[in-house]
Amino acid sequence: MPKILVIEDEAAIRRVLVKILSEESDTYQVEQAEDGLAGAEILKKEDFDLVLCDIKMPKMDGVDVLEAIKKVKPEIPFVMISGHGDLDTAVNTMRLGAFDYISKPPDLNRLLNTVRNALDRKELVVANKILKKKVSKKYEMIGKSNAISQIKEIIEKVAPTEARVLVTGPNGTGKELVAHWLHEKSTRSKGPMIEVNCAAIPSELIESELFGHVKGAFTSAAKDRAGKFEAANKGTIFLDEIGDMSLSAQAKVLRALQESRVQRVGSDKDIKVDVRVVAATNKNLKKEIAEGRFREDLYHRLAVILIKVPALNDRRDDIPELINHFAKKISSEQGTAPKTFSTKAIKLLQEYDWTGNIRELRNVVERLIILGEKEVSEKDVKLFASK
Repeated sequence: MPKILVIEDEAAIRRVLVKILSEESDTYQVEQAEDGLAGAEILKKEDFDLVLCDIKMPKMDGVDVLEAIKKVKPEIPFVMISGHGDLDTAVNTMRLGAFDYISKPPDLNRLLNTVRNALDRKELVVANKILKKKVSKKYEMIGKSNAISQIKEIIEKVAPTEARVLVTGPNGTGKELVAHWLHEKSTRSKGPMIEVNCAAIPSELIESELFGHVKGAFTSAAKDRAGKFEAANKGTIFLDEIGDMSLSAQAKVLRALQESRVQRVGSDKDIKVDVRVVAATNKNLKKEIAEGRFREDLYHRLAVILIKVPALNDRRDDIPELINHFAKKISSEQGTAPKTFSTKAIKLLQEYDWTGNIRELRNVVERLIILGEKEVSEKDVKLFASK
């Protein structure tokens, strides 16, 4: 049941507003406050889905109430109530975060439409927050080993900055998780996070994929198309396996980093882009530079901050926690009862040589959940997880 608070010092108008809202829907729970100070105190103690707030009030005016509450409960929509002389102030309150304003005396249809729209917006904001929490959970970094703790500390320091980051490490270690954490903890988290697997795109298409193309630029270019850099504007672009990128594409990426501009294939028009670049590779880029396969100037542009993700064999202390995490997640995905792993089973898995790293461990845990007993035993590991 949506809760609405009416803050209005004129008793007659307050009664009208409460009556209109109460009669409109028996699903609205309407409360009232006789001035701004009383309204602010109620809002600090209780949660509401919408606030109708007068602007000119004694003790504390509506602008002050709006500013004070938005600092602690930014998701609550405010609809400001303005007298004829308050219209300029009412418009300014929208810059401070108000959803809308209505004039006195309130028009019935305008009031009800505004209330419904504001409540719909609140519902959408809450849904987005829940979705974002789910996304964050998806990219959770599991482990408390020294190596992982150090990576988390670096992310906390680096994420709020605009510094470019190069993430290195073997395949399957979770380099993409580092990239997502960097994005979600950055000031760009509300912007897009665009991923590009440079190794999966043919060399003749990589430039079109990254920078877009104009109609007729090549045989199959039937219409103009924006590239990944444009799609990532105001957000983050993650260039995974950048060590596999062609030299010609590297040159264009370098220009994009230097000038914050890109050109679509077949065009000479510059397009300004504002992106943060996070790159990753499983290759030794210094060796690639020495052998002429990677540009040294691009390397230095990308590697402002270096984060090395360790192989699973170098963080065996995290394996019990990873097994528990994967077991719960996989059981939930498959709709089966959660399975536990015996101490001996975990110890045996800790001793394995994990050449495929975390990706391989997850596959093995899934196999053991499907084929093993209710408590996965050492015998199950030897039978179904043999290397």
